[in-house]
Amino acid sequence: MLKHFLSLQWKSFFRSASFKTNLALKIFMGFFALYFIVAFLFMGVGSYYLIEKAEIGDPLEVVNKYIIYLFVLDLLIRYMIQKMPITNIKPLLYLPLKKGQVVHYSLGKTVASFFNWGYAFFFLPFSIVLLIEGYNPLGVVAWHFGIFALIYCSNFINVLVNNKDSVFYPVIAIFIALGVCQYFGVFDVTNYTAPFFNGLYNAPWMVILPWVAMIGLYFAAFNYFKKNMYLDAGLKGKQTVAKTEDLSFLNRFGNTGTFLKNDIKLIKRNKRPKTAGLMSFLFLFYGLLFGSGAVEVYDGPIWQIFGGIFVSGGFLFTFGQFVPSWDSAYYQLMMSQNIKYRDYITSKWYLIVIATVISTVLASFYLFFGINAYLAVLVGAIYNIGVNSHLVLLGGAFIKMPIDLTSNKKAFGDKQAFNMKTMLLSLPKLILPMLIFAAGYYFVNATTGYILVAAAGILGMAFRNIVFDKIEKIYKKEKYKTIKAYKQKA
Repeated sequence: MLKHFLSLQWKSFFRSASFKTNLALKIFMGFFALYFIVAFLFMGVGSYYLIEKAEIGDPLEVVNKYIIYLFVLDLLIRYMIQKMPITNIKPLLYLPLKKGQVVHYSLGKTVASFFNWGYAFFFLPFSIVLLIEGYNPLGVVAWHFGIFALIYCSNFINVLVNNKDSVFYPVIAIFIALGVCQYFGVFDVTNYTAPFFNGLYNAPWMVILPWVAMIGLYFAAFNYFKKNMYLDAGLKGKQTVAKTEDLSFLNRFGNTGTFLKNDIKLIKRNKRPKTAGLMSFLFLFYGLLFGSGAVEVYDGPIWQIFGGIFVSGGFLFTFGQFVPSWDSAYYQLMMSQNIKYRDYITSKWYLIVIATVISTVLASFYLFFGINAYLAVLVGAIYNIGVNSHLVLLGGAFIKMPIDLTSNKKAFGDKQAFNMKTMLLSLPKLILPMLIFAAGYYFVNATTGYILVAAAGILGMAFRNIVFDKIEKIYKKEKYKTIKAYKQKA
């Protein structure tokens, strides 16, 4: 049966309308994973000796003290980019297959995820170093397997809470607050979590606890999906009071205003675009890592512009990356109407511009960190409006990924607001302004670097019509391929 499911998955990949794009991205993601594997290996071998050299305590106890934040960060990253168990159950329901088999296979795909076994490249060499340095072999083995059980606990927790923003975000907010309290010496949560992780080594029998928790979470996820594995699962929506929205002030913009109204309603009424909007708000605080000393490598001047691009462009990276996939459910209907591509593209551009301006204004609190900190945000906003907004619209013509706006209503489906593919396609948008700034910074000074980045954004705005002409032609050329791709079910 497993062989049959793998065969279906293989055929689905090669028969996809976006096969070439998927293949190229998977190859690129393979190199991306290889980079992290090498980095984890060096960290796993070197962490023990770096901690020992720093004389901050026993290396294992130091790791156990802060490992709680690793699990919190891991859960946050999983929630944002790890794919959920996606299985098209419609053609399987009338076949002589047990529901449990389908669910076990789908959950098994998450078990084999790089998010789980990738940690082995850190913890395995770290455990070997512990054995070489004379630590108790039984304790090290128990600690190692206990940590991996907790990693898989994080995997199944992510599966269970992926639809429950009301649970996930408060938990993450609590741990962020605890981290801030520890940084300023108000309260140290690690005093209460470290004894458990140390106990995995000192009392090897405690390894039973994380393994019992892992098995329990697996069957909790299994029962959840099995109970919802039928076609009308989640189709019945909650009854709410109907509300009207007055967006008539957008009528003055003609067809562009009509599209803007549709986008605003789409964001307010659906989980995925609403999540994208929330994530763009969280991006405002990403710049706190730069220049604050929290991450030493981020204190460099070139990284300031990197932070500025992220802070002002949160909406661009989370929502803009999925244009026109947000409209995939009714894209075919739109293309049968008398709609100009230019009006459609322009409306998306205005939406990105408005969100970027709002983010830049909200980010004015960076003035407390100095004029240069906010200058990086301001320059990043100009570059996002003039260059990156065009790049995301251009990329949208080739990222033919249908989005189910009601995915939070279904047990099996794509439940992520954005995934690894869109993150990889974001890299050129981040690296290019850094290179432009570096050219000005190293050959003249930082001010010249900021001027060059801002000038690139202004030039992009000046040639917007020419760029839009090119983008419009590409959208028209890819029109029928896009429609065909949106017809496919993941």
